[in-house]
Amino acid sequence: MTASVVADAVIQWLIAGDRAIGELRVRSPSRTDLVVRARSGDPEAFETLIRAAGDHLLAVARKILRDPDAAEDALQQAVIRAWRRLPQLRDPDKFDRWLYRILVMACYAEANRSRRFRSHVRKISAAEVGRDIAATLADHEALSQAFLALTPAHRAVVVLHHVAGLPLVEVARIVGVSHGTARSRLHYALRSLRSALEALDRDGPEARR
Repeated sequence: MTASVVADAVIQWLIAGDRAIGELRVRSPSRTDLVVRARSGDPEAFETLIRAAGDHLLAVARKILRDPDAAEDALQQAVIRAWRRLPQLRDPDKFDRWLYRILVMACYAEANRSRRFRSHVRKISAAEVGRDIAATLADHEALSQAFLALTPAHRAVVVLHHVAGLPLVEVARIVGVSHGTARSRLHYALRSLRSALEALDRDGPEARR
């Protein structure tokens, strides 16, 4: 199974049962003015910006953490940190990337603090097999287990690139790594998901019990 096939399956699974993540970045003079005003300490301007981006940011956090409560906590912390750190933002046009980065860091912190999902993750062999596993691609439980087995850093790259639709070079800037590292994380994540699905297919029905 190719990485592109796995990516398609993961995208469908991540979006399934949830509203698709819409576009966050909206460029306009009025929006730039809002950032400038918020940076200068205007709470109403900041509230307007957050209200416009809130649903999008919450959807991103939910898909990274796969836990609604943890996602809400992460978003709350991100909003607080954004307000406190906004005076340090030099370029208003980079507000979206800056806000994404704060949210992703909050997701990392929430994942490390709660560890709600790690005790439930089944370790799966990375053995490669050559059989057709098309039927396994529809197994959302298997994908959930495999996705949660990834670190939050790997999940973030998958969600930001394949679901939020950001270019990988932009994802790298958001998460604070080189383009090559972001590409490696994405490759590793897709390879791990492929191996997990193949392992499940190899084990057969018993693995689903």
